[in-house]
Amino acid sequence: MGGAKAHYDCVAAFSETDFTDDLRAVSVPVLLMHGEDDQVVPIGTSARNAIELLPNGALKTYPGLSHGMFATRPDVINSDLLAFIKGELSV
Repeated sequence: MGGAKAHYDCVAAFSETDFTDDLRAVSVPVLLMHGEDDQVVPIGTSARNAIELLPNGALKTYPGLSHGMFATRPDVINSDLLAFIKGELSV
């Protein structure tokens, strides 16, 4: 939830900012979690590109899940996140 102006500014910031150097500089393990049915931030133009830039990145995708998957399927998301933190998630 948020204001229309805040959402507009957020989309502008993400779509107009180049995070390439920032992603390449991340040295800690990173788990990217992305719904394959995300219509807000399509996986092909976001997570699939970002994972190539993260030296210690792992990408976990979720067929059929959308942008709000953390709210609609917290059981799945939280389980995978905890497994990643414990070093038990293989992607």
